[in-house]
Amino acid sequence: MDKHTFMVNRERAVDYLNSLDKVFVNDQFLNWDLEHRIKVRIVSARAYHSLFMHNMCIRPTPEELENFGTPDCTIYNAGQFPCNRYTHYMTSSTSIDLNLANREMVILGTRGAQKIRRTREPNRSHWIGLGRFYHALSLVLGTRKTTLSTDHNRCGCYAKCIDLAKEKEPDIWNAIKFGNVLENMVFDEHTREVDYTDKVTYTEQKNAGAAYPIENIPNAKIPCVGPHPKNVILLACDAFGVLPPVSKLSLAQTMYHFISGYTALVWHRRWHKGATGNVFGLLGAAFIMLHPTKHGSGSRIKLAYIPRKIIDAIHSGSLLKVNYRSTELFGLKIPTEVDSVPSEILEPMNTVSLQRMLLKLAGLFKKNFEVFVNHKIGKDDKLTEEFSLQSDILICHGR
Repeated sequence: MDKHTFMVNRERAVDYLNSLDKVFVNDQFLNWDLEHRIKVRIVSARAYHSLFMHNMCIRPTPEELENFGTPDCTIYNAGQFPCNRYTHYMTSSTSIDLNLANREMVILGTRGAQKIRRTREPNRSHWIGLGRFYHALSLVLGTRKTTLSTDHNRCGCYAKCIDLAKEKEPDIWNAIKFGNVLENMVFDEHTREVDYTDKVTYTEQKNAGAAYPIENIPNAKIPCVGPHPKNVILLACDAFGVLPPVSKLSLAQTMYHFISGYTALVWHRRWHKGATGNVFGLLGAAFIMLHPTKHGSGSRIKLAYIPRKIIDAIHSGSLLKVNYRSTELFGLKIPTEVDSVPSEILEPMNTVSLQRMLLKLAGLFKKNFEVFVNHKIGKDDKLTEEFSLQSDILICHGR
């Protein structure tokens, strides 16, 4: 998108907001670290969107609000009011536009609040703290990132609530209180009791989630500031079931998989009718071999095993003490054991059909990597060679 198109969409959103009898304005902070704190103003057409961001952002004290001044960035959220589909670069009535130079964001054509949530994390990264250890999670879609961020060892302020039960997710259950935002869920208008198991709603909607203040999590560290991360965790969603649940990566492998951004079109929203093959857009487009409904059916590994138990093992450092073996394809180092995780889960089933799928996946990685092969990394060529070697490994085995 060029600047002209952004300004067209911006003017469309601002004109619509100006036509309303009432708009909702939030002045809030992003970043708990005072040295890097950002003042953001959110102008919304709907009270629901305004409350959502009130829960998700850092709320100023009355004194801070009094001296808020000019915001560092502004978000214009026109809600369901659409963009003009005949505007250059528009492919639908929905458009979420970010102009880093102007420090402005425009949202058109969507009633869901999850799009505005992305303004807090343009690089899709989360920071999770455990005691004195902090870990960076590089996240793509369909990776259980929201569920991972809310745990008795971690903290988060947004969670998926499909089939939520106090026994399964006590921290999420207890964090949801009056004044929080529940999306795409059914509740009794008289008792206000939420039915987290209502399948009719899930058939019609993509997501069911809750937004609540971080203070609702008892283990939250306030202010949410920590040192540099001890571990970097890349989460991916492998709907093909051919990659191991956890692997230890070298620096070059980490860079390779980070820029690859692999996630498959997992049909965790399989109850959503009418979804198309571009649900995950850019992140998964290079790896979509078939329409998602053609991948067949299956189930995810139990959350108690992966990613929870494996993430906990990374946090504790116990994975550094186990033995590893390297895979022939991709050259991934797989742990031979993880505490409380069945050994058969750690390695995908070795069948002919899965091997064929793995070879196809390797070919897609190779094709996706072609745009990066001529880039030099660092002052010498050592890291560049290691980085490029990752693709060579796939070339040797994936033909």
